[in-house]
Amino acid sequence: MNLASRPHMLGVGLDLVEVPRFASVIERHGEPFIQRIFTEHEQLYCKSKHSPAQFYAARFAAKEAISKAFATGIGAQLGWLDIEVRHTASGAPEIQLSGKGAELAAQRGVCEILVSLTHTESMAAAQVFLQG
Repeated sequence: MNLASRPHMLGVGLDLVEVPRFASVIERHGEPFIQRIFTEHEQLYCKSKHSPAQFYAARFAAKEAISKAFATGIGAQLGWLDIEVRHTASGAPEIQLSGKGAELAAQRGVCEILVSLTHTESMAAAQVFLQG
């Protein structure tokens, strides 16, 4: 394999969320908060689970990890709804970018996003790698 054609790391991000704390944020701010942070697809997925807060927290961690990998934070260059956690046919999580997120990825030469999610009753974490 030619070294020039090998994928290379463009960014890495990691985030950890306390599930009970995140659940209390959802309880305090309700649907307006959920709709501001999560896409319709993510909301349907999380609400279908026995403990939605764990799944919301993992997706929130993924969005934060993406913003860290791009080194932009959430704001002018990348919005909450520009990042969506979906699943492959096998059930593995994957990131789908739209809007400003897709534009940023194109500008930075991102050709692949690798993501790993994990959660327990108390913690949720996500790790993201951007490859170009």
